[in-house]
Amino acid sequence: MSTADHLRTATIDADPDLPQIRITRDFHAAPAQVLRAHTDPELYAQWVGPKDLSTRIEHWDARTGGAWAMVNIGPDGEEYSFHGSFHDVTEDRIVQTFTFDGWPEGVSLETMRLEDLGDGWTRMHSTSMFDSFESRAQMLDSGMDVGVHEGYAALDALLAGDPVPGPSTRGAGA
Repeated sequence: MSTADHLRTATIDADPDLPQIRITRDFHAAPAQVLRAHTDPELYAQWVGPKDLSTRIEHWDARTGGAWAMVNIGPDGEEYSFHGSFHDVTEDRIVQTFTFDGWPEGVSLETMRLEDLGDGWTRMHSTSMFDSFESRAQMLDSGMDVGVHEGYAALDALLAGDPVPGPSTRGAGA
C-alpha cells in the first residue's frame, strides 16, 4: 500500500493466527491534531462511536499511568459504560486497555500509532489484542465496525472544522 493512496475508509482486519484486530485509517490532519482528538476528552466525546449514540466522559486522564471511563448513551436512553488505563501516551502513540463494563472479562490491550504521511496527512495504525479468539469474535460480532466507520467520519468532520454529524447531544464531555 502506497502512502500516496489515502485510506478514507478504515480497514478492519482480524489476524488469522492471533486474537488481534488491526485498524488502519488516514486523516487529513497533522499527527498532533489526531492525537489531540484522542486525548482531549471534550474532542473525543464529539466523534467516538456510532452517530446515534452520545458520549459522556466520566473520567479522563490521558497521560502515561492515567485512566479513563466513559458512557455511550443510546437514543432510548440506554447506557453502555467502558473504562481503561492509559499505559503509555507519547506524541505519536497511545497504549491503553479497553473494557466494556457489560463484559468485564473481555479486556483488550490497544496500541495506536500515528504515522506522518506528509502534506497534512496522518495514517493511524491501531491494534487491539484480546485474551482469546472468543473475546475477539464477540467484539467483531458487536457491530464495532459501525462505530469505527461512523466515528472516524465524525472525526474527519471535526478535524476539518465542520459540524460533527450525529445527535445534538453528542459530545457531552467531562
